[in-house]
Amino acid sequence: MNPNETRTLWISVFAALFAIFLLYSWSQEQKASIAKQFGTSKRVVVAAKDITELETIDESKLEIVERPVDFIEPEAINDIEIAVGQVAAAPIKKGEQVLQTKLLLPGPETGLSMEVTPGKRAITIPIDDMRGVSRLLRPGDRIDLVAALDSGRGQDQKREVRTILQDVVILATGLKIANKIPRRLELDPNGKTVTQINLSADTTFTNITIESKPEEAQQLVYILSTSPGSLFAVLRHPNDRYISPPKTTTVEDILQRPSIPRLPAAAPVAPPPAPEPPPARSLPQKRGPRF
Repeated sequence: MNPNETRTLWISVFAALFAIFLLYSWSQEQKASIAKQFGTSKRVVVAAKDITELETIDESKLEIVERPVDFIEPEAINDIEIAVGQVAAAPIKKGEQVLQTKLLLPGPETGLSMEVTPGKRAITIPIDDMRGVSRLLRPGDRIDLVAALDSGRGQDQKREVRTILQDVVILATGLKIANKIPRRLELDPNGKTVTQINLSADTTFTNITIESKPEEAQQLVYILSTSPGSLFAVLRHPNDRYISPPKTTTVEDILQRPSIPRLPAAAPVAPPPAPEPPPARSLPQKRGPRF
C-alpha cells in the first residue's frame, strides 16, 4: 500500500468516527429536547405480542420499554411480575401499555370455557386426601377414575370396582385453571390485608374439574348423585396414554379364589298326585231258582 492509499484510508476512518460523533451528539440533543418538551422517561410494561381476551399472561408476552412520562397512561404497570399469571380482561394489542384495569386474577370470573376441547364437557368431582392422590394433582395432569359400586339386592348384592374413565385430563384444581397461574390474592378475614397464595403448592382445594365426553359426564352424574364417595382418582404418567381393557374387581379377586356363580333358587317341587282309587267292583247278583 503506497503512502497516498494509507493517507486516504486514515482520512476515511477519521471521517467515519467524526460522523458517528455528530450522530451521537444529535441524538443526545434530540433526547434532551424531547425530555424538555414531554418530561423525563419512565419504564412501562407493554405487550410484546397480541394478547387475546381471557388469555393467561406469561413473561414471553410482555416487555419493558422507556416512554415519556406524559405518554404513560394511568394504571399502566412498570413491573412484569405484576401481570404474569393474571388473565387479560380485554384484548391487548402488540405495543400497547398493559393496564391494571385490563388484568384479572384467576377465578370464577375468568371462566373455563376456552380450555374445554370442542365436543367435550367439563364436570367437577369432589376429592379428598384419599380419593385425590393426597391432593397432589395439578391442571394438565391425566388421571383414571375408578368407581366402587354396589349392585344387586338381598343375597345377590355385591360390590364391584371398575375403572370407568381412562386418560382423563384435569382442567382445574379448585380455582387453579392452568399451571402458568402461580398465585392468587385473597383478603384476610378482617378485609384489610392482602395475602398472596402460591397456587403451585396449594392443597386446600376440595374438587377437581375434568374433561369428558357427554355420555361419560352422564355416568359421572349418576355416580355422584347416588354414591359420591365411591369415586377415586388415579394419577397417570404424563406420557402414558395406554387404554387398558376394562376389568371388574370383586372380593373373589382380592381373596384369590374362583368366583362361584350363585345358582338360581330351585322351584318348589309339586307333590306327586295321589293315585286314583281302583274302580269299585260290582258284586255278582244272586239269581233265584228257576221253576
